[in-house]
Amino acid sequence: MSDTPIKLGAPYTVGNATYKPEDVAGYDEVGYASWYGQELSGRPTANGERFNPMAITAAHKTLPMPSYVEVTALDTGKTILVRINDRGPFANDRLIDLSEGAARQLGITSQGSTGVRVRRVNPPEQEKSVLRSGNAAPSRLETPESLLKILREKLMKLPKPSGAVAIAPRPTAPQPGRPAPVASGNDGRFVREGGGTTVSRPAPAPRPVAAPVASGSFVVQIGSFSSRAHADQLARKAGAKVFVSSDGRLYRVRFGPFATAAEAEKSLGDARRKGYSQAKLVRE
Repeated sequence: MSDTPIKLGAPYTVGNATYKPEDVAGYDEVGYASWYGQELSGRPTANGERFNPMAITAAHKTLPMPSYVEVTALDTGKTILVRINDRGPFANDRLIDLSEGAARQLGITSQGSTGVRVRRVNPPEQEKSVLRSGNAAPSRLETPESLLKILREKLMKLPKPSGAVAIAPRPTAPQPGRPAPVASGNDGRFVREGGGTTVSRPAPAPRPVAAPVASGSFVVQIGSFSSRAHADQLARKAGAKVFVSSDGRLYRVRFGPFATAAEAEKSLGDARRKGYSQAKLVRE
């Protein structure tokens, strides 16, 4: 595993939101963090690595991959070093998605989401190497209460996460050295960025299908892309299908088609509970 080449990627759209990756050296924001775990173990991240749920990593919508951030839990002041190697979360009321390993080190695994500060840093190469190997760097000094008060006040001005927040499933069966996860759906965090060299190849992409034309059919759309690669990646992780627009310019990631509005409404609710806050119902 290497920190080069650094990948930024072109702007991309998920649902109704467009994200523009940027290399912001002084990035320092507060918001809400959630975490995800072993249900996605071994799957490709947005920079082509294989997701290790116990490594200290995270998904961010716009920061370069990889980059390093200090994440502070605003309720306790505990701060850890985290390596960004993925894109997400695509529920816009959340700032960052932590791996299970990062959530455990930060002490937030009992929470669906929690207030955090995310600050980009350039740690020593020794600490970068520790994170690349899948291990945890030493925790930072706890943030002073005076600074935490200011950060909490900033957090209070933000909308609280709505709906269910995706967290790791509770394991039910043991494996050697690690419990096995309950099978669960994915929430489309992994979006492969165009350009650059990737370390590994994803599973074969789903074959695009023609958009449904039958009268009375409904679909639930969770993303629309000008890039086939982006659409394929989201569809693969969400268990959805890629529908190509009639002019061949757009690749829409959708569930369905459904024969009735009731079936589509149920699917819409499921999609939003999985974190697709911009999911919408479309009648063809």
